[in-house]
Amino acid sequence: MARIKLTKTELKAQSDALKRYERFLPMLQLKKQQLQLEISAITAHLETVARETAELQAAAEAWLALFSEGELSPALVTLEEIVTDQANIAGVVIPVYREIRTRRETLDLFATPAWHDDAQALVEARLALAARARILEEQRRLITRELTTTSQRVNLFEKVKIPECRENIRIIRIHLGDEQTAAVARGKLAKKRGGGAAAGEDAA
Repeated sequence: MARIKLTKTELKAQSDALKRYERFLPMLQLKKQQLQLEISAITAHLETVARETAELQAAAEAWLALFSEGELSPALVTLEEIVTDQANIAGVVIPVYREIRTRRETLDLFATPAWHDDAQALVEARLALAARARILEEQRRLITRELTTTSQRVNLFEKVKIPECRENIRIIRIHLGDEQTAAVARGKLAKKRGGGAAAGEDAA
């Protein structure tokens, strides 16, 4: 702990700092709770995406073996862009998934099997789910980083700054109280001495 000045000016500075910390702490605690809730919500959304991906995979199992026949072009569907918006969560700017933009290979309806249409739709759906998961992971990363910083500040205020200010105020008040008591004692002693000298002069 840094050495403090045992003065009335320092007492006011410490008191003002304590009020400031006690005013900011509830806001930091609220922000911490909001970030924790948001991380829980994002995790739940990721679980939903994972479940939808598994369901999509299971639904396609009946004809996925056709992909191994060598007839399917790698460029059947090409992901061109993941379109996002932005949102502000407790002061953190995060990306929000909106849609994907893809390019489908033009199919010759007479030269390609009918299931290629279904395959394109499946690949697009799978790409969309993967994009959603990627954006959700980025959201969680950004918010988790902010939560770490906010938690550190809460701990700093709760465990260091506020107790430190209170202890400094206690020490300064004790010192000022001792000084005031000593000043009163000195005053009484001086008065007593002054009174004795005056009595001696009267007797003379």
